[in-house]
Amino acid sequence: MNPSGLDSLIEALRCLPGVGPKSAQRLAYHLMQHDRSGAARLGESIQHALKAVRHCQRCNTFTELEVCERCLSSRRDASLLCVVETPVDMNMMEQTLAYQGLYYVLMGKISPLDGVGPRKLDLDKLLSRATDGVVREVILATNYTNEGEATAHYITAMLKTSGVGITRIARGVPVGGELEYVDSGTLAQALRERKSLGMT
Repeated sequence: MNPSGLDSLIEALRCLPGVGPKSAQRLAYHLMQHDRSGAARLGESIQHALKAVRHCQRCNTFTELEVCERCLSSRRDASLLCVVETPVDMNMMEQTLAYQGLYYVLMGKISPLDGVGPRKLDLDKLLSRATDGVVREVILATNYTNEGEATAHYITAMLKTSGVGITRIARGVPVGGELEYVDSGTLAQALRERKSLGMT
């Protein structure tokens, strides 16, 4: 027997982070009972985003353009490349107002337990971007989790002989913390106090 439309909606809502069975059921009933027009807008917005949003060819973040507006901006310092795990982390870096360079978004982190290795992160694309002859410093702003540290270590080794300076944001960010949950003042301090990981 096929699930009902309501059951399908509840199950679909469970794909959202932090939404368990009860929360999904509450959301589904709310949309059906109190906000059907909102549900329709939500559905249309998701469909539009799935069709229109792609990855920026330069920094890999989400955009509707081939190259995002940030990468095209002449006001950014193209010699600085900050590597972050997610677009949310990039937005947090921007909120510090302490950084005016460009970004590369990994869209993940090395996590063998989850089956995510360097190839899944397409790190060859990062290598090509970091060694384009314009970038002078790569700032590693991956999270201070075990996976974020492993990712930073791998990227450091990958870039060691490239001639590009490599720095890591300072530990103003709590160990085990994720950038999404760190206040912008702490993150700005971590960015200012970044340290060199080596240069050839």
